[in-house]
Amino acid sequence: MNMKLELLQIPVADIDLAKAFYVEKLGFNVDLDISPDGKMRIVQLTPPGSACSIGLWADMPDMEMKPGSVRGGHLVVGNIHQAREELVGRGVQISELIGPDRGVTYATFSDPDGNTWVLQEMEWRSAEFE
Repeated sequence: MNMKLELLQIPVADIDLAKAFYVEKLGFNVDLDISPDGKMRIVQLTPPGSACSIGLWADMPDMEMKPGSVRGGHLVVGNIHQAREELVGRGVQISELIGPDRGVTYATFSDPDGNTWVLQEMEWRSAEFE
């Protein structure tokens, strides 16, 4: 059986603020921003080069999560030095590099609600990003 991870919900308090962070600071693409009933809102964003998106939702029944409760989502890059510098240049508060340890290097940051992310480079996968 094959499975593809397509979408992760990221709980936020203010969809517009979160959308601006993910689009302007991280460079995510806007796939969808709709309000089908005028109350509920669905925003889907995808990192460049990714097959998996994130969802920012408001007023969706049975989908409530505490803003800032997601921890450790990994965004894998081919060159962590370049990616970190680009994020710093866009105003993202990101940690110094951690590692490499066994060919893996990390840096961590949070979105405006406190959801945490890990920027990760695995030396043996760098060619996938060229």
